[in-house]
Amino acid sequence: MRRALALPGRTVLVTGASSGIGEATARAVAARGATVLLVARRADELDRVRAEIEAAGGRASSYPCDLTDLDAIDTLVAQVLAEHGAVDVLVNNAGRSIRRSLALSYDRFHDVERSMAINFFGPVRLTLGLLPAMREQRLGHVVNVLTWGVQMKAPKFSAYIASKTALDSWSRVAARETWGDNVTFTNMRFSLVRTAMSAPTEAYAGRGASPEQAAARVVRAIERRPPNVNTVAGNIGELLNLVAPRLADRLFHRFDRMFPDSKAARGR
Repeated sequence: MRRALALPGRTVLVTGASSGIGEATARAVAARGATVLLVARRADELDRVRAEIEAAGGRASSYPCDLTDLDAIDTLVAQVLAEHGAVDVLVNNAGRSIRRSLALSYDRFHDVERSMAINFFGPVRLTLGLLPAMREQRLGHVVNVLTWGVQMKAPKFSAYIASKTALDSWSRVAARETWGDNVTFTNMRFSLVRTAMSAPTEAYAGRGASPEQAAARVVRAIERRPPNVNTVAGNIGELLNLVAPRLADRLFHRFDRMFPDSKAARGR
């Protein structure tokens, strides 16, 4: 772990900042004295978050951007670097979760494509755009908001977990190349958080951490810069997958049958 990163005076870019974990993280880092750059598709919601942060005495700027549009990401990077110089911290939070069984996915390859677009291609394109300035100033940190599914391999999340695992692995490799430039990465493998993304699954109703609780963990990760932030359950699941993979298959198959597809997944 590298020396702690103090937030006052830093520039922090947060994607998916119009709601959920992203909005809560933006508010938290602004309250600690950072200038926060808000990125999401919905310009009106970004302006709301920006105005509320400024009303509380913080500093924020909003940058509407569709993070599935790679050309739009390049334009965003150019604008941010021109207006703010190097970004000190990037929080790749924007994402899409799809919970749908294989039996309902045979003719839905676009679920894989759209998961990869926002969960992998978008954050990698954005990170690559901002990394050169971070490395040049010899300071930077990238936080990826992921899922404990990269350890658990939970059923019905094949497209989602595959895309998040790709970002997890890409970042671990990148971190080894940027280590000498004092640019670090943290992969946050969250369990369930109560957001609009989890709302369509009836089994998750009322469960999980609040966005504010998740944001507090993101802030700690920014300041302490660990390589991973895991859960105990995620670690147990990962260990089980390693030492007894067929037992894990059997247990997760039973778990899969206990919780059917949601109405949203079935198109209702």
